[in-house]
Amino acid sequence: MVGVTVLLKGTSQGVTTDAEGRFFIDVPDKKSVLSFGFVGYQTQEIVVGSRINLHVILEEQVSELDEVVVVGYGTQRKLSVVGAVEGLAPKDLQIGTNRSLSNNLAGQLSGVIAVQRTGEPGKDNSDFWIRGISTFAGGSTPLVLVDGVERSLNDMDPAEIESFSILKDAAASAVYGVRGANGVILINTKRGEVGPPKVSLRYEVAMSEPTKLPEFVDATTYMEVMNAIASDSRITLPFSQKQIGLTKSRYDTDLYPDVDWIDAITKKHAWNQRVNVNVNGGSPVLRYNVTASVYNERGIMERDDSQSWDGSTKLTRYNVRSNVDVDITKTTLLKINIGGYLQRQNKVNHDIEDLFNVAFNTPPFVHPTIYSNGKVARKDGNQNPWALATQTGYQRLSNSKIESQASLEQNLKFITSGLRARVTFAFDSSNASLVRRGKTPDYYNPATGRDDDGNLIMNIASYGQEFLDHVSSGEFGEQTTYLEGAVSYSREFGKHYVDAMLLYNQRSYDTGEKLPYRNQGFAGRFSYSYDRRYVAEFNFGYNGSENFARDHRFGFFPSVAVGWLISEEHFMEPARDVLSKLKLRGSYGIVGNDRINGLRFAYITTLGTNNGYSWGTDGSGGHTTQGNVSHTGRWEGHQGVANLTWEESAKFDVGLELGLWNALNLQADYFFERRSNIFMQRTNLPGSAGFIDAPWANYGIVENRGVDLALEFNKQFGRDWFLSLKGTFTFARNKIIEKDEAPTVVGTYRSYTGQSVSTLYGLTALGLFTEADFADVEKGILREGLPAQSYSSVRPGDIRYKDLNGDGVIDDQDMGPIGGTETPEIVYGFGASARWKNLDVSVFLQGTANTWRIVGSDVFIPGSGSGVLGNILTNYADSWSPDSPRQDVFYPRFSYGSSLNNRQPSTWWKKSMSFLRVKTVEIGYTYKKCRFFVSGNNLFCFANFKLWDPEVGANDGLIYPTMRSYSLGASVTF
Repeated sequence: MVGVTVLLKGTSQGVTTDAEGRFFIDVPDKKSVLSFGFVGYQTQEIVVGSRINLHVILEEQVSELDEVVVVGYGTQRKLSVVGAVEGLAPKDLQIGTNRSLSNNLAGQLSGVIAVQRTGEPGKDNSDFWIRGISTFAGGSTPLVLVDGVERSLNDMDPAEIESFSILKDAAASAVYGVRGANGVILINTKRGEVGPPKVSLRYEVAMSEPTKLPEFVDATTYMEVMNAIASDSRITLPFSQKQIGLTKSRYDTDLYPDVDWIDAITKKHAWNQRVNVNVNGGSPVLRYNVTASVYNERGIMERDDSQSWDGSTKLTRYNVRSNVDVDITKTTLLKINIGGYLQRQNKVNHDIEDLFNVAFNTPPFVHPTIYSNGKVARKDGNQNPWALATQTGYQRLSNSKIESQASLEQNLKFITSGLRARVTFAFDSSNASLVRRGKTPDYYNPATGRDDDGNLIMNIASYGQEFLDHVSSGEFGEQTTYLEGAVSYSREFGKHYVDAMLLYNQRSYDTGEKLPYRNQGFAGRFSYSYDRRYVAEFNFGYNGSENFARDHRFGFFPSVAVGWLISEEHFMEPARDVLSKLKLRGSYGIVGNDRINGLRFAYITTLGTNNGYSWGTDGSGGHTTQGNVSHTGRWEGHQGVANLTWEESAKFDVGLELGLWNALNLQADYFFERRSNIFMQRTNLPGSAGFIDAPWANYGIVENRGVDLALEFNKQFGRDWFLSLKGTFTFARNKIIEKDEAPTVVGTYRSYTGQSVSTLYGLTALGLFTEADFADVEKGILREGLPAQSYSSVRPGDIRYKDLNGDGVIDDQDMGPIGGTETPEIVYGFGASARWKNLDVSVFLQGTANTWRIVGSDVFIPGSGSGVLGNILTNYADSWSPDSPRQDVFYPRFSYGSSLNNRQPSTWWKKSMSFLRVKTVEIGYTYKKCRFFVSGNNLFCFANFKLWDPEVGANDGLIYPTMRSYSLGASVTF
């Protein structure tokens, strides 16, 4: 066994075993005692005596049920856990060179739904939810606690983490009360262990590239397609055969350019690297762990090296964390945690998504990126994508944060065995500053030809600036203070085991821009188990938020749970060689969500100032006969509602935990949640009610249900082989039961009630018009009985819509929910890892299903952007035409000019974004204390949708893409 800790008892001297289980250590005499320890095995002590060689066999822990599991505000023995709690090994978070921890969650944990919408450095955090979304108005992301304090998941480096757990049901999260409705993520950072200093180093470098960007046709194909569209539309062809021929021959790329604007503003590859250093050790009195890391990422956005300033996309981040434990006495432990980060981010002086949109809207033939004479052009006031990306300045964002925490733990066994007390104080402070400097280059109109000397003929369009100007700057800051005091008790009396906790905490979060956000309350837990078979637990949170009226700030949030360890029953003894674990558990509880969107302190009635009172005087003693001089006056603004409160979530969960042959483990849960009191602004109020601003109310109800499964297999085969298999599956579907909607919508096909949260909205497409649908094809006159089209005239091949309200006209009144959401209902992952002697290999795949998006933009359909505007995707041939009037095409009829009918959001453009991705592949080799590895991240993606990466958050794929990376690294411990 590699990595077994060998300590000379009574000293801090120690070593670890190598890859073959060997160790060498000097001992002073024959009475010396060596202690052997390894995670998951019983510690063993051996007196050396006169022996030189020792053969040591470690035994596995007596029972998995005695393992300690991290739960809300503490830990529990695994046998006592009756909530839906799941953990993830820290090594599974350290995948590739991702900056963001949230990007490594999808498919790794059952119950977690995560989607990465962009790969832009600094913005590439995944959106993630525990068991889906249960509100249409409030915050839906889980509460994240680092060492018990609310902090950001993505502020950490993976090397800092010792344990990572999620709390999914009310039994697990009720202690967080008004903050626990969306689930909880618990992260504990690494702490020191007794032994000599152990230093671990890890270095990784990666080359990254886009997984999939939209692909456009070249200029020649663009012209030919646009000519064909113009011909079908019976208008003059926009391009001559001469222009097409000269462009194709690349005769003069200044006058006849062919530019792929996505290629022009991006690079093929980028590089990033990460360095981690960890030092761990200490004595029985003082133990320490220090982790430091540097992460450096270069983006793919292009820059002009001739400029003195740098507008490229890049990010550098420094993380450090130091945890120290001091045994002040034999019963008193002081923990001090200091951590934080410093981040520097650089990018172009424009939103990168805007750059991609400009690149799509600019045809490939209008002008080159920059002319051979160094001049920059733009046409008709439109932007030059390359110039925007490289010639207009930069913005720099600096972030820093310090996290400090002190905890004093007292063992009160002198009162009674098992009694403990803890006090924790934390103070976090973060600061950010942004500086933007910009300029505009001299822009010329596109060249019209060459003079007799061969010089380009160009006219100035607008003069720019020679130097960078200050555009904007700002500084921001946040501070958080947290105080916690807790008393816990755990003890075993024969067949009875009791575990209890009572806690008080308060938190203040101040952004400096408004009144602080504050929480305060109590939490408690009482757990009882009998004979290691029957478990009952009661949890509660009594806490509140500053956001509500005095009499409505606090609430009580209880939960109850029971569990039955069937495998510990006496009648199961004959089957224990096969059935190593069988546990049934169930829970029900109430939790809250005070992260409500909309107006803060909505219980207060406000008065506003408005310059809208008209009188017959001008305010200076003069008079007017018009009576329309405006004067400032007071008016009633928002009408406060005193009984407003938080969202309330009733959660039910039933789970099964199954173990076979001490190797195969299954955890399966069914869950149901009913979220009520959803905070929203009223819409179904008559104007006669007299409200200037509609009041807010706790009005909505959403139900959410589903299943999550986790399957794991771990087996050692002989001395040399080890195999591990893993799979997760999550299904969560929500439904709006009650929502305040306009009177014209309630009870109709346009109502969101009965639909999923954030369901897609649009028209219902019935296919494409055929000639049989027209009384006169040439004039576009539809046959009698078909509804009129209000958006634009139609022809065969255009999209035909359903007249939902039956008024004989297709218009916006026929729009309604069309099903499907951008948030996947199903997320799954599966993988395998194997080790043979010193060689190891692992692979992990992750996928989503039941996720949809309405694709398209104003110039998405070739020819639809008022003629010659925008680019054409390479799938343009998959379209309707008179020669091939198919109904199963991607594009409807192409027409020259704006075709509003075909550009409407509808089921025609509703596309499945489900995918299966090869998330990671890694091959490693261990030699003594060194490990060398190569890995790949986001290597392949299998999806029916082919135009761009289906996971990105853009309807036309025009966003900084998700990145594929190839890594090479090494780690060493000494």
